[in-house]
Amino acid sequence: MGNPKRNRLLAERPEPRDGRERGGAKEGRLARSVTVNLGESPLGWLHARGLISDRQFDAGERLRADWERAQLAPPVTMRWGAAKAAGGAPGPKDATGVQIAARRRFDAAVKAVGGGLSDVLWRVVCAGEGMGEVERALGWPARAGKLVLTLALDRLADFYRIR
Repeated sequence: MGNPKRNRLLAERPEPRDGRERGGAKEGRLARSVTVNLGESPLGWLHARGLISDRQFDAGERLRADWERAQLAPPVTMRWGAAKAAGGAPGPKDATGVQIAARRRFDAAVKAVGGGLSDVLWRVVCAGEGMGEVERALGWPARAGKLVLTLALDRLADFYRIR
């Protein structure tokens, strides 16, 4: 497969001096730009910078894998399979055994983490939202989300019995 660092999708993103877009010819100059890995998840970003442990990262990746195997994300394209004669959307009876098992593991993991912690866990791990976005959406102060996420990931690692 090659070196994963070489296979990353990188993009240059301009950064204004004060964090806001500016208009006008003189003020339109940007102070710097940053290289962003578009394929890196928020959980991967935290792990790469040592902000979460290997155990926490592995637990988050297992939850994300169950989320994806269960196909819980909303579809982004049309289903091209055969239409049902009676009509209606595909239901649980159309799911495979792998999907059903993954859904059960996902539901059990979220329940084990707890209601107060599962919101931030789902947003970062499954929905791929950044910490700043999560903190704003939940009305939390800056940097509070990382603390809550680490607690949730520890409980998740306990659930998955990751040492």
